[in-house]
Amino acid sequence: MSKETSSTFSGFTSEENISKFFKSLSHLRRDFIQIISTIAILSFLLYWISPDILSFLQDSLNQKLAFFNVMEPILAMLKIAVATSVIILAPWLLYKIANILVRHFGLNRHFAIFCVISATILFYSGVLFCFFITLPFGIKFLLSYQGPHLKAVISLDRFVNFVCLFLVCFGFIFELPLIMVLLSKMGICSPEFFSKYRRHAILIIAILAAVLTPTPDAFNMSLMGVPLYLLYEAGVFIAKFVSPSKKTKK
Repeated sequence: MSKETSSTFSGFTSEENISKFFKSLSHLRRDFIQIISTIAILSFLLYWISPDILSFLQDSLNQKLAFFNVMEPILAMLKIAVATSVIILAPWLLYKIANILVRHFGLNRHFAIFCVISATILFYSGVLFCFFITLPFGIKFLLSYQGPHLKAVISLDRFVNFVCLFLVCFGFIFELPLIMVLLSKMGICSPEFFSKYRRHAILIIAILAAVLTPTPDAFNMSLMGVPLYLLYEAGVFIAKFVSPSKKTKK
């Protein structure tokens, strides 16, 4: 192997770089354990009030439930506690993610604070949108198949899975414009890239809406698809102001 080649690879095998690599892994492992532990502790505390949370969900969505297994109520309460913990801890979880990006990927600290605040607003906007619009319309449509000889008996476990999954998923899905801004800020994707592949993005949004909305009909798909598309366009617009290429042109 030539001296030049050897010197090229020497930087990747130096003790200093190896030490930094394992230190980064150690920090990531510590953050992961801290996140899981915090969610577990809060879930344990919230477990005791999860029946009240379930009653609130039932009253809000006007549903009567039944269970068909002796363990079903216990597991359902546990799922409610975990989902509620994730929703409550969302700002802290987003802060931890931003801190990892600052520490290991060189993200600007002031920009990271902006990201945490924006991500928190977007997350809770998604949760509220799902709770007040998507879930009521979706459940109403699904139960419209009832008739004189056909009555719906909704399982407690299925109801909890359905509601908790959608609330958390919609919260994270609404982070789309911020993710686009981050990718543009870090130079991974440019605003021109997002504009060029807009048609592909619309197709992906339509597929996501079909998979994640309660029903496959066009109306309920639009309840998620239209906001997602507007969020995508907002992401393209904001990315133009934070893209490194724009600053270079100036």
